[in-house]
Amino acid sequence: MRCVVRQYLDDMGETPPDNLHSLIMGESERALVQTVLEHTDGNQSRAAEILGITRTTLRNRIRRYGLE
Repeated sequence: MRCVVRQYLDDMGETPPDNLHSLIMGESERALVQTVLEHTDGNQSRAAEILGITRTTLRNRIRRYGLE
């Protein structure tokens, strides 16, 4: 991950990055949720437990990232 961020910043050159934190967190959270859902064969209760979030929060993330 560190190499990816460094490459992104290098590619930006002198242009200041906007919302880098939101960009990185959104992409990593999407991948995390998707991977855990695949691991649990779509069992949202189990996935929420593994992620340490409520099922409601998980369902919100699934909708947010279009993982339905």
